Order: sequence, then C-alpha cells, then structure tokens
Amino acid sequence: MKFPSVKNLFQNAGLTVERFPFESLFALAGTIAATVKIELTYTSRVQENWSLRAILVANLGLLLSLSATLYTESKGWTGGKKLLFRLIAAVVAVLFIFIINPGIHGSDHIRFVLLSLSFHLLVAFAAFTDKAHINGFWQFNKTLFLRFLTSALYGLVLFAGLAAAIGAMNFLFNFKFEWDTFSILFTWITGIFSTLFFLAGVPANFESLDADVSYPKGLKVFTQYVLIPLATVYVAILLSYEIKILVQWELPKGLVSNLILGYAVFGILSLLLVYPIREQEENKWLKTYTRSFYFLLIPLLALLFAAAGTRVFRYGITEMRYFLIMLAAWLLFITLYFLIAKKQSIKLIPISLSLLILLSVYGPQSAFSVAMSSQQRVLTGLFKKYNAYNKGKLMPIDSSKISKIDAGRAVSTLDYLIYRHGLSSLQPYFTNDLDKVGDSLSVEKTAGNVVVNVGDYELRWRKLEWVKKRLGLSKFSQYDYQDPIYSDTAESYTTYRFKIKNTIALSTTGYDFVASENKNYDDTVSYTVKADNFIQTVKYGTYSLQINGQTAYFSVEKHLKELAKVNPKAKIVVNTGANTDTYTLPDSLLTWTQKIKGYTVVFKIRQVNFNTGKSEFSIQYLDANYLIKKE
Repeated sequence: MKFPSVKNLFQNAGLTVERFPFESLFALAGTIAATVKIELTYTSRVQENWSLRAILVANLGLLLSLSATLYTESKGWTGGKKLLFRLIAAVVAVLFIFIINPGIHGSDHIRFVLLSLSFHLLVAFAAFTDKAHINGFWQFNKTLFLRFLTSALYGLVLFAGLAAAIGAMNFLFNFKFEWDTFSILFTWITGIFSTLFFLAGVPANFESLDADVSYPKGLKVFTQYVLIPLATVYVAILLSYEIKILVQWELPKGLVSNLILGYAVFGILSLLLVYPIREQEENKWLKTYTRSFYFLLIPLLALLFAAAGTRVFRYGITEMRYFLIMLAAWLLFITLYFLIAKKQSIKLIPISLSLLILLSVYGPQSAFSVAMSSQQRVLTGLFKKYNAYNKGKLMPIDSSKISKIDAGRAVSTLDYLIYRHGLSSLQPYFTNDLDKVGDSLSVEKTAGNVVVNVGDYELRWRKLEWVKKRLGLSKFSQYDYQDPIYSDTAESYTTYRFKIKNTIALSTTGYDFVASENKNYDDTVSYTVKADNFIQTVKYGTYSLQINGQTAYFSVEKHLKELAKVNPKAKIVVNTGANTDTYTLPDSLLTWTQKIKGYTVVFKIRQVNFNTGKSEFSIQYLDANYLIKKE
C-alpha cells in the first residue's frame, strides 16, 4: 500500500478548501466558537450562550453552503453567478444567529435540530433537482454515507491516539492537562480534520455517477439479513397488537407510536438500500416485499393516528405531538405515492420530508406556534373553569377551590410555556411588562452587592415561581399532574426545594479552601491549588472530593431522600407564602463532614431542588460548597 506524502495531503486539503471555501470558513468558525464555549463553561451565561449560537449557525451555514455548492456545480454555473448564489446561502445562514437563541427560548434547541435535519436532506438532493439521474442520486448518497463513516472512524482513532499521548505526558512528566484540553482536542479533530476529510470525498462528477452500477455486496447482505428481518419482526408484533386492541376495544398505548415509526424507518431504509438491485432477476422478490411493506403500513398508520389523536384530545398539542402527527401524515403520503404512482422516484422521500420539516419550524403553521396556541387555550380553559379569567387576563385562583390535579396541570402548562416559549408567551394574560420582570429575575446581588447573572435553570424556576405567586398557585407543583406524551405509565413525583436561611453569604472562617459545586449530572472536574491536586466528582447521586489521592464521599441522594420523609413540623420551618414543598432547614441538616488523611472536608448545601418518586430521584438544581481544612 502506498501512503500519500505530507505534501500531497496538504495539496489535497488546499484543493478541498478551494472547492468549498464557505464550508471551510463555517467549519473553522464553529470550531473556534466551540473552543470558546468550553473555556467559558460556568463562567459567563451570556457569553456562553453567544458561543452556542455561533456553533449552531456554523453547522447550518456549512450545510446550506454545501447544498449551494452542489446545486451550482450540477447546473454548471461558474464565476460570479456561482459565487453570488453561494454567498446568499452563507448570508442566510449567518442571519440565524439573530433568530436562534436557546438561552431564552428552550424551543430553539428543537428548531435548530429541525433546520439541521432539513439542510442535511437538502444536501442529499441539491445536485439532483431534475427528474432524471435516479441512479446517480443513489450512488451520490451512498458515497456520502460511506465517506461520513470513514471520516468519523479516522477522527476517533486520531483523537484516541492523541488523547492517550496527552495522558501519558500527564503521568510521566507531571503535566497538568485538564479535561478541557481533551474537549478542545476532540472539537478541533471533529470540526476541522473530519470535516475537511469528508468534504474531500464529496463527488464532483455527477454525470459519471449515473453510469455507476456498482453495488456493495456487504450492503445487500446487511439489508437482506438484518434490516428486512427486523422490519418483519416489527410489523408482526404491531399487527398482533392492533388485532388485540380491536378485539378488546381499548385505546392504544402511547409507546406504540415509537414502534410504528421504528418499523417505518427500518422499512423505508431497507427499500432505499436495495433500490439499485430491485430489477435484477434474482431479486424480483424485492418488488413484492416493497408493495407488501406499504400495504401493511396502512393499518399501522391508522393506529398511529389513533394513538396521537387520543393524546391531543386529552392534553392538547405540544411540539412532540405535532411532529408525531406530521410524520404520520408524511408516511401516509409516501405510502399512497408508492402504491398508486406509475412513475416513482425515491428522490421524493428527502425532498418532501425536507420541505415539510422547514414548514414546521417558523410561521403560524409551525409546530411551535400551534403548540403554544394549544397550550394557551388549555391554560385559559382551566382558569375559566374556576372563574379566574376576566377580560382576557388571568386572575388569582382560589387555592382552596381548585383541585390538585387541575392546579398541577395549570402549573405544568405554565412551566411548559415559560421554558419552550419564554415568559413573553404569557404577556397577553398579564398587565405587567414580562420582559422587564424576566430581566429583574435574571440577576441577583451577592453579599458584596455585586450583581451577577443566575443560571439557566434557576432563572426558569424563578420565572415560574413569580407567575405561580401572582396566580395563587404557589402551593402547587407541576408534578401533581402527569402529562404523558408517549407513556401511559408515567411515575408520580414530588418536588422539593430545600434551602438554608442564608443563601447569599458563606462563612469560611477556619477553612483553607472553598470549592463550589453546582452540577446536577454525572461529571468530573480536576484542578490544582498551589501544591494540592483536587478532583470533584458527581456520580449516581454521590458527590466526592479527592485531595492528593484521598477521597471524601457524600451520599447526597440518600440524605435528601431521608429528609423528604421527615415530618416538616418536627424539624423544618416552612417558608411563608411559598410552595408547600419548599422548606428552610437548619444548616446542620444540609451540612456533612468527612475526615480524610490530612484534611477535613465539609459539604454544605445552600439550596437544592429535587424530584423524588417511588423508584426515581433527580436533582434539578444545586448550590453547594466544599469547605476544606488542612489538619
């Protein structure tokens, strides 16, 4: 095997950048933004949010630019016309940085995923917008798929090798490369190396692809002996279940929606993978399988519509239910097309799905507008039921008259609207300026009168508590009401908020070090202070601090579960006017001490919000500190 020289590698990289200049710039911009975000983690919420927005826009820009390049190349455009078209695509992508703001609107995370998915599909057919060249279209996407897998494999191997080398340097030479070094390394390998490697393999001669009749034997084996049997198992189970619910005359379970979508994905993927060989004599059975697949999909789609419709009727429309109905309608359209149309084109699959996804992102018909309107109607309907809706405004509800389930549903709907659509989604129902309210809730003063931004979760919680207080719902929780999207067996939870009396100032008298801890997910962070090495770890509800190889463990989950069972009247003072599940505790109940060799470690919680049920436990927010004293 002849390996390419370093000179050839750089030449190929240069040719790739020359062919894809905008794509390369977006890849570089996204990589730099990701690096900045890693460095800013837990330091600046505003700047971190801007970095995230830059990453998202870079992803969309790369995809749109690649689509524009492929389209112009397929049309044979050159010079200024080609440059202008690509420049317009790049500018459109950049404008999204002023539109997408996941730090304010949680729904923008979903919007980005939808836009990215739509633009991925756009890449698939951008070079094949005419009616012909079906085989070229298939060969092109096969090449892209294999190139993607290869670039991912090479990138992972390169990262693993360099990460091992860095780890060896830490071990052998006492270097202090921290976790962010590995994150940045992975970012640059993925963002630059893997991206350029992938782009270098994008076919340029689209005409020759149409004449390519090669077909990987391994792909046929994988499809014939893995995907098609899996799809067959799925349809057998689902049809049996459909017969069962018809005989027993009961509503379908929510989870059946996932199974039907899984069958549809497996089936359509199988048909696409074997498309070029369906006419071969030994593969005539594929035509029979194709028609039977679409015929069997019809009763399953009826089941899917029934499952989705039941939940929409009961709980209103959310984004997830909107997408479920949208996919069901699209599958019905595709099914009828391949059963009825005489001249069929597999290009219709990505084209129709890409357009449908775009329509669901923005506009009055979008998932977010429809879902917000639906949940606003649910909210106003609940307040009308208890005569707390007057002249288009929400009025305080009499908490002694409203049922716990209805109150929980109201709080759940408020939480949904605030998280997905921002506090401004409730502006029509309040006389207060909610933008100003949100701004005031986003900051707090420390003991030294320094104004700091609060975290995203804390801000969301503050907004919800503000609204609940003004609507007379302070003593109710969203966990009093379960709103299953796919599951009919959602577990009931209770939410608690424990805090000490003074959550602002922290006395450090008698201690040598103080380390903050605010993670509510499994993670590990290491750092060095003077000559001491520290490692903070969160794993399975246990918080630990390792100092120079000695570890202090604190079973926070266990302690909080025990506190939740304690009679509040015995040891806990309930906050006046706050949620009945919000308690002010003596410092001693939220402080634990461990002695290790050479140190005394105190873990002190100032505030914690958590959910607990029969079998589940999750911390939603934590503000705690390690206090360390040298012996």
